[in-house]
Amino acid sequence: MSFVIATPEMLTTAATDLAKIGSTITAANTAAAAVAKVLPASADEVSVAVAALFGTHAQEYQTVSAQVATFHDRFVQTLSAAASSYVAAEAVNVEQSLLAAVNAPTQALFGRPLIGNGADGSPGTGQAGGPGGILYGNGGNGGSGAPGQRGGAGGAAGLIGNGGNGGAGGVGTTGGAGGHGGAGGWLYGNGGAGGFGGAGAVGGNGGAGGTAWLFGVGGAVEPEAMASTMLLFFCQFSDGYGTAGRDYEISSYFGSLRGLNDRPCSSLHLIFF
Repeated sequence: MSFVIATPEMLTTAATDLAKIGSTITAANTAAAAVAKVLPASADEVSVAVAALFGTHAQEYQTVSAQVATFHDRFVQTLSAAASSYVAAEAVNVEQSLLAAVNAPTQALFGRPLIGNGADGSPGTGQAGGPGGILYGNGGNGGSGAPGQRGGAGGAAGLIGNGGNGGAGGVGTTGGAGGHGGAGGWLYGNGGAGGFGGAGAVGGNGGAGGTAWLFGVGGAVEPEAMASTMLLFFCQFSDGYGTAGRDYEISSYFGSLRGLNDRPCSSLHLIFF
């Protein structure tokens, strides 16, 4: 059994009590300041030495008291900040617990929360973003597509919220299409932007923007990806083909294309793919 108990109320009370102690210390220091300098009882050497001793002691006390007061103020501030952080953390925990209890029935019945944002799709899977809360929440963003595959669609919002953005299409020989943006909220919200088409020899189509309903703006439609075209040069010799174009040089703008070992080309072949 633990004998140490900490609650936000107890921390706040402790900080208040410490602040009162600080006020008492300040009052004591103020009262002691009046006797910081001690006058000798008479002009003899003993009286002067005793007065100097107590005067030095009083000055050292004021120095130490100032340091104690500074430490006390910082300690009270730290304790007060800890109490505030404790209260904020407890409030978040209560909020999360309350939302979990409220969202559980709608999640089980409709596959979406009552309040909250939808989950984002995992990258490289083409997974669709989760739908936003029925009352309030944004749709999740779609995950990017696997190589050559379509990106995931953005999740739709509920009553109020923005649709999720579509995921980008996967890169491949034929680029995957971008995912469509999720629809905005039925009452208010913007549609999500469509995902970019994947790059490839044949670029993928960009995803369509999400629909906006009563109040909101439709999502942007992303353009089709540019095709990645590769050009190879092949030089025909008398004994067959040469190798890729990086092995050749052009002597001048109007000059001839020559191959390895400065052998002239009988014909030039350009291959696009």
